[in-house]
Amino acid sequence: MMIINQEELFEKTLETLQEKVTEQTMFSAFIKLYPEEWKQLKTTFSKFNRSKQFGKTIPLPKPEVSLKKEIRIWLKSQK
Repeated sequence: MMIINQEELFEKTLETLQEKVTEQTMFSAFIKLYPEEWKQLKTTFSKFNRSKQFGKTIPLPKPEVSLKKEIRIWLKSQK
């Protein structure tokens, strides 16, 4: 699952933070700032989950897990 302009959106999210920058504060701020992107992630996830054939599971991380992982990777790349 990818967010279009993810890097740019993360940078803008970071600029809005007043508190200590952590994976959780970034995650919370991102959801508030970009509800449409968040909704799209969740929609993609649920469509994918429904489309799986019975008995065949392809593990796809939940949207929360996926987004937090992307934020973690991005934060590490900023240092």
